[in-house]
Amino acid sequence: MIVLYILYFLLLVIVALIGYAVLQIKLFGMNVKDFWSFIEANQTLDKLYAFSKQYQNMSAQQQIIFLYEAEKIFDAFDKVPSALWEEEYNKYSIVLENYKNIKMNRWNKANA
Repeated sequence: MIVLYILYFLLLVIVALIGYAVLQIKLFGMNVKDFWSFIEANQTLDKLYAFSKQYQNMSAQQQIIFLYEAEKIFDAFDKVPSALWEEEYNKYSIVLENYKNIKMNRWNKANA
């Protein structure tokens, strides 16, 4: 019987912590779905940052994949306040710069 009370108490604590986290996200002016996509995009940003260091050696297919993934990251980062990703701004700006360079190079090749 005591074990049942302990399990009930632990379940109540877990639900309260999840509710508190959701409340904090809502008070910050975001949707939980947008926050979750930001977390996933933040992980992808690290991968793209490492990949973007060699963007001039990418094949056409790799460039397309890079552009597609970068657009998803930009969308996710636009949905959350910039105060959340101040630490990642350096990586974000480098990926954005490489995104622009690849877009310009592809546009120049298409119009040449």
